Amino acid sequence: MASLEARTTLFPRFGRDARSRALLAAIVVLAIVYPIVDSNASHVSAAVDAGVFVLLALGLNIVVGYAGLLDLGYAAFFAIGSYAYGFFASPQLGVHLAFWLMLPIAGLAAAMFGIILGAPTLRLRGDYLAIVTLGFGEIVPVIFLNADKYTNGPNGINALDPPFIGGYNFGHNPTPFYFVVLGLIALSVIVIRRLRDSPLGRAWMAIREDEVAAAAMGIDTVRAKLYAFAIGASFSGIGGVVYSSKLGLVTPDNFRFSTSAFILSMVVLGGMGNIPGVILGAVILFELQSLILTQLTLWSHQLGAFTHIGFLNELDFVNLKFLLYGLALVLMMLFRPEGLLPSARRQLELHAPPEVAAAERQELYDVSTEAQSA
Repeated sequence: MASLEARTTLFPRFGRDARSRALLAAIVVLAIVYPIVDSNASHVSAAVDAGVFVLLALGLNIVVGYAGLLDLGYAAFFAIGSYAYGFFASPQLGVHLAFWLMLPIAGLAAAMFGIILGAPTLRLRGDYLAIVTLGFGEIVPVIFLNADKYTNGPNGINALDPPFIGGYNFGHNPTPFYFVVLGLIALSVIVIRRLRDSPLGRAWMAIREDEVAAAAMGIDTVRAKLYAFAIGASFSGIGGVVYSSKLGLVTPDNFRFSTSAFILSMVVLGGMGNIPGVILGAVILFELQSLILTQLTLWSHQLGAFTHIGFLNELDFVNLKFLLYGLALVLMMLFRPEGLLPSARRQLELHAPPEVAAAERQELYDVSTEAQSA
C-alpha cells in the first residue's frame, strides 16, 4: 500500500491525467497527418527509417529495460529479419513470398535465433552475458558477408520485391511505408503494454531488480529471460523486413556493432522500461544522426570559410557521432540515470526512500510468485 501511494503522489505515470491523454492524442494525430502536411519524399523517407529504429528500440527495451539483460548484439536479429526477406522475396532463391506474410515469418525466425542464442547462455550474468551477445552480433554479419553464394557477399541482395496492397505497388513511394511503420509501432506499443502488466512482465522486472531473490521466490529465471530474448528479437526481425523492403536492398554493412550501440543508446537516453521514453530517445538520436549533425557540419564549414579558421573547415560532426553519443551517455548516467522520460518504477528505484523502494520490490515479488504458482 505504501509503495502504491508513493507511485501515485511522487511519480504520476504518463497518461493518467487528462493533460497527458490530450498530449498523447495530439501526438498521434500529428503522426498520422505528417506525410500529408509535409509532402517532401526525403523527409517522409527519413521518418520511415526513424520509425524502424523506434521498433528496434521497443524490442530492445524488453530485453534491457524490463528484464535487465545487457544485449550488445541486438543488430544481429535485425540482420536476420532483413536477410530473411532478401532470401524469400527476391530473385535470389527464386522465391517470392508476400511482404505481409514475411512480417510474421521474419519475426518468428529472429525469435528462434533468440532462443538458440539464449538457451545455452542465459545462465550467465552481467559482463559474461554482454560478451556473448557481442560475439553473436559480430558473427552474424560476418556469416552473411562470407556466404557469397547465397548473399552476394558485400554487394548484398538487391531487387527485393516491394509490398503490394491489392493491385497497388508501394514501389519507391515512402508514404505507404510510413503508414505501415506507424501501424506496426501502434501494435507494438499495445502488445508491450500488455506484456509489461502481465505475470511474465512482472517476472522480468523482478529479475532485473534482483535475480537471486527472484529465483528464491520461485520464478523460473532462465525461462523468463529466454522469453525476453525471443520476444525482443521478434521486433527486430519485423523491423528488418520493413527496412530492407523500403531500400530494395540488404547488405551486411547495416548490421555492425555500431548499430547495436546506437539502438542501446536510444533506450538508455529515453528511459529504460518506459515506452514513451524509448520512443522519444529513438526519435531524438535518429534525427541527431541523420539531420542535426549534418547541419552542424555544414554550419561549421560556413563559419570556417567566413572566419578563415582552418579547424572549423575540417570539423565533421558526423564522423564524431559515436564520441558524442558516448559523451551523452556518460552525462546521462551522471546526472539523470533514469533517462529523459523514466518509468514511475525506475524513478522509484533511484530516488525513493529505501523503505519505499523495498516495499515496492516485495510487492513485485509477491505478485510475480503468485502468478507463477497459478
